Amino acid sequence: MLQHSDPQQLTLSKGLPQIPRKGTGPPHKRAIPNVRRVLAVASGKGGVGKSTVAVNLAFALSARNLRVGVLDLDIFGPSVPTLLGLQHSEEPLLTSKGALVPLVNHGMPAMSMGFLLPRAKEKRSSSCCSMSTGTGDVPLTLGQLVTVDGAVIVSTPQDVALADVRKGIAMLRKLDVPITGLVLNLASFLCSSCHTPHYLFGPPNAFREVAKRLDIDVLAELPLVPGVRRYGIRRCTGQ
Repeated sequence: MLQHSDPQQLTLSKGLPQIPRKGTGPPHKRAIPNVRRVLAVASGKGGVGKSTVAVNLAFALSARNLRVGVLDLDIFGPSVPTLLGLQHSEEPLLTSKGALVPLVNHGMPAMSMGFLLPRAKEKRSSSCCSMSTGTGDVPLTLGQLVTVDGAVIVSTPQDVALADVRKGIAMLRKLDVPITGLVLNLASFLCSSCHTPHYLFGPPNAFREVAKRLDIDVLAELPLVPGVRRYGIRRCTGQ
């Protein structure tokens, strides 16, 4: 009889979450060990800036003397390693029990599928989870297995983005995940010469109407700011 080889000794123990079987009911939610609060950054739409918002939110919380980590749950196109300047790092080390050790840069611990792809026990106050696009297995698994303390929903002004955001909010509410608020990314562009906001992707009216109709607070309307790109490159390159 062939036996499964386990060279990295990653065999699951009885205490770890198991895939729920048919007829057993929904899985029991649990806290992440050594993490007091879990804040999910989600959307339902790709390309709206979830990872950028998650990383900058994590740094903003860290600036308030909170111990924060970033968990990149986008398994299809992880970008957190690049945003944190860890895209050229070595693979994470393993503990004696087979757990992955987070990589750290700028004092920010992070874990991402991007660290495991081929490339050329402090208690944390919070963990910011950058969700993958859509309403598929990854956000469903997080909402079903983990006690999430809040979700920040990121959107852009276009109607097609807002349609997916509504689906994402509906899914999170079915999973009893509290919605902290909505963030409108790429809301406008402030012209340096005329200081007038230009709504490149449409005015924010529809976004505000969705927030009002769903009874969700608007946390911020973030403009296009060239400095965000420049500082992001500096963080990536260490310059």
